[in-house]
Amino acid sequence: MNQRRSFLKSSVVLASAIGMPVLAKAAQPAPAERTLRLYNTHTGESLRSVFWAEGQFIPDALKDINKLLRDHRNDKIAEMDPKLIVLLNEVSEKFGDNQVLHIISGYRSPESNAKLAAASSGVATHSMHMDGKAIDIRMPGKDLAQLHKAAMSMKAGGVGYYPDSQFVHMDTGRVRYW
Repeated sequence: MNQRRSFLKSSVVLASAIGMPVLAKAAQPAPAERTLRLYNTHTGESLRSVFWAEGQFIPDALKDINKLLRDHRNDKIAEMDPKLIVLLNEVSEKFGDNQVLHIISGYRSPESNAKLAAASSGVATHSMHMDGKAIDIRMPGKDLAQLHKAAMSMKAGGVGYYPDSQFVHMDTGRVRYW
């Protein structure tokens, strides 16, 4: 009986050791690389960028993204919130195959924001666009209502739906919807 018990214990230990790499692999998070495809509707510029690899952001890729998301009215560039970049990637992935995102508005300088706020009641006087924490997007060939729903499902910040202007607003502020 003692030999049988010893054999069973050894078998369990061996099976555990063999199965550990499989379990460890299955428990690993998210992809090794994150990619965004962006098109700025005001400048006509496009970008396909791997912005995350080997567990960290790629600084040169973030600079390229910041440039594409600049204030097109005066070419001012600001650092966009990395959480927003990841959020864009995650929303894009919900539609599969790394969809291109059309950028309506990324960073907005205080001067541009003041002009827009004076002309429209729909623009906040201290918009999160000025902090690099907000973006307005659409996805060609995809239903805007579905994009809105996908953005809300992330529960990662504010999401606004503007069907008349054909864009969805996303930001990394507190979770809220309009």
